Amino acid sequence: MHVLTFILRRLGAILLVLLVASFIVYTLTAVGSDPLRELRGSSAPNREEQIQYRIETLHLDVPVVLRYFTWLGGAAKCFIGQCDLGVAYSRSNQPVTEAIASAAGSTIQLVTAATIIAILVGITIGILTALRQYSGFDYSVTFLTFIVYALPIFWVAVLLKEFGAIRFNEFLADPQISLLAVLIVGVLSGVIFMSILGGSWKTRLITFASAFVAAGGLLALLGVTDWFVRPTVGIIGVIITGIGAAVGVTAISTGLANRRALLAALISVAVWIALYYPLQYLFFYVPEGWMLVLLGLASIGLGILAGVIVGGDGKREAARTAAIVSFITFFVIVIDRVLLVYPDYLQRIPQSGVIATIGSQTPGLQGDMWFQILDGFSHLVLPTIALSVVSIAAYTRYSRSSVLEVMNQDYVRTARAKGLTERTVIVRHAMRNALIPITTIIAFDIGALIGGAVITETIFAWKGMGSLFTSGLTDGDVNLVMGFFVVTGVLAVIFNLIADLLYSALDPRIRVS
Repeated sequence: MHVLTFILRRLGAILLVLLVASFIVYTLTAVGSDPLRELRGSSAPNREEQIQYRIETLHLDVPVVLRYFTWLGGAAKCFIGQCDLGVAYSRSNQPVTEAIASAAGSTIQLVTAATIIAILVGITIGILTALRQYSGFDYSVTFLTFIVYALPIFWVAVLLKEFGAIRFNEFLADPQISLLAVLIVGVLSGVIFMSILGGSWKTRLITFASAFVAAGGLLALLGVTDWFVRPTVGIIGVIITGIGAAVGVTAISTGLANRRALLAALISVAVWIALYYPLQYLFFYVPEGWMLVLLGLASIGLGILAGVIVGGDGKREAARTAAIVSFITFFVIVIDRVLLVYPDYLQRIPQSGVIATIGSQTPGLQGDMWFQILDGFSHLVLPTIALSVVSIAAYTRYSRSSVLEVMNQDYVRTARAKGLTERTVIVRHAMRNALIPITTIIAFDIGALIGGAVITETIFAWKGMGSLFTSGLTDGDVNLVMGFFVVTGVLAVIFNLIADLLYSALDPRIRVS
């Protein structure tokens, strides 16, 4: 009941904020723009008729304040599912709702991947640096994050176009793995893993050698087998990835000492391995998006079922672990199926290369769902990296400082004094409180990214919310600007509300009442 009261109270405050903000934005945009400027300079014989039509359509003969309330009346119909945000004259009188729907879908596709990657990678690196404070790894990551955070996004995007697309496409045209490349990859992998794991010099040397052999050997094997010409995962790759995910997720979630959770995760992997070949027939005959959604939900259900069956007293932890591992294994199987169309995809796209630099899709591409997924990825990869890299640097710094602050609290020292393992102290005690300030940052970041990464979208010709807003502002199209404001404003306040609710879930001392 307290939660419902809190939500209703916040929604009332949100509505008031949106009303005041929308009035200010509408008034400033309307006063500072002239929708008739283009027509006044036109030499068309029906210029006067066009001017009069636009005046009537946009209600330009009505004072700005009254015009706002006319727009507000149409926007209020969104509560009954009949949104009327007017027409965008800069887009041939297209309804604003249609323009927003198209742009929002494109931006959400881009932002979702970038946000998930930034959060997972940034927070993980931040935690590792906090746990290895004042080590060489900590100093190196701190140095790199400050550099990346200071880089202009347009410069990052240009570099990605040059080296992530043009140069990499040249490599894919004739993939030759040299001995020097194998040595460089091996050394870099060895240094990174040695820095992360730490330990005595003997342990570090063993880690370096293992990572050097694994990474360098894998790259050499991919070159010998022409993997870059016909990339695939195969059932062997699914087995290795699934077992690795089972061990890794269990180690983080419950600890490897929890054999039941590990067993539940391995059972989920075994089921997907058994279904690998039958799924190939299903993927071939039913290439539909709804099929992937159902299988994705089934993968989570499979993990939960395995955890409940073998979890014993720790059913909840086992089910959570197995569900994550099951979904990861299913996702790898989907990637394997997508890669099967890679050779045919190369024959259907222009000669510009696999990694695209412009737009969100290849115009006129013919093919089933698997071709569309691969094509979407080829267009999505560069702008996603451009958006992620700066956010990763920010999340790394925020999470590092937050974890360091929490690790010095009395309750963390008490947990250690009780004899709890370091993993339990960090995951169950320190992380929950450390995530509270990060939750606020994530809420603001998601709202801002959905508003559109204007520079990134411009460089990669991605027709999303950012380009929609800039074109509406440049053309003085008030309805288009207000449509942008409605979407981004509502999402911003909603994510802030979600962040407030997450506070109480992360810290029981916080009450929404």
